[in-house]
Amino acid sequence: MSEKADLDSDKEARVHEHESASSSVIFEAIRRAGEHELRRPVSALWWSGVAAGLALSTSVLGKGFLVSVLPDADWTSAVSNLGYTVGFLIVILGRMQLFTENTITPILTLFLTPTAGKLMQIGRLWGIVFAANLLGCMLASLVLVFGHIVPKARLDGILSVARHYAEASAFDHFARGIPAGFLIAALVWVLPRMESAGEVLTIVIVTYLIGLGGMSHVVAGSTELFILVLLGELAIGPAVLAGILPALAGNVLGGIGIFVALTYAQLREEI
Repeated sequence: MSEKADLDSDKEARVHEHESASSSVIFEAIRRAGEHELRRPVSALWWSGVAAGLALSTSVLGKGFLVSVLPDADWTSAVSNLGYTVGFLIVILGRMQLFTENTITPILTLFLTPTAGKLMQIGRLWGIVFAANLLGCMLASLVLVFGHIVPKARLDGILSVARHYAEASAFDHFARGIPAGFLIAALVWVLPRMESAGEVLTIVIVTYLIGLGGMSHVVAGSTELFILVLLGELAIGPAVLAGILPALAGNVLGGIGIFVALTYAQLREEI
């Protein structure tokens, strides 16, 4: 007969809470969140998506600011990419509509009810949020380039980050977008288990790895590309065809094709 530790009622409640947070419970919590997103009105999705694009652009600012003050050394990227986490903290903690988060939340509902109607709902959500994110990135880029809101030295740091991102080929953005999409999907998956302090730390760690690894995140990367387009250093065609779309494909493949598919495969018998 197994023995049981003698715990008071508060500790027993905490144990029960952790026991109940099984993978199948997390799956259902995220699936319900996806159902809620699919039912939200267009205006709510749109303005939340625009806000997310604007806010995530602060990741480019944060990294660029640090690049502008740090020496050119091997260890510089280990520090500068702490700035890359800023926009993700604002967007995720602010519960704004970020496209790469939406690669997991609504798709779980499709796995349970794979219908044409559900697929159309997801297409509507993705289309609205992605377009809104890109508009937010463009607005942020316009302000950065023409608004004179940051000193020239700091702007030079931002331009250095943007030019480095734009040097990658279309295949590079696709390949580097896969692990970025996987990590964002994993982040969405683990956050329901986190308390407030753990939530902040988890977001910082995961998004720091995306920046440090030179991975391609379609929304943050769009701000970098739009800045160069507005400065006349990059044509809009290559920015979209060789930068934004390959990163988008990689993020979707990493988020849905790998993480979500594997997660569903391990849980389908339980749900």
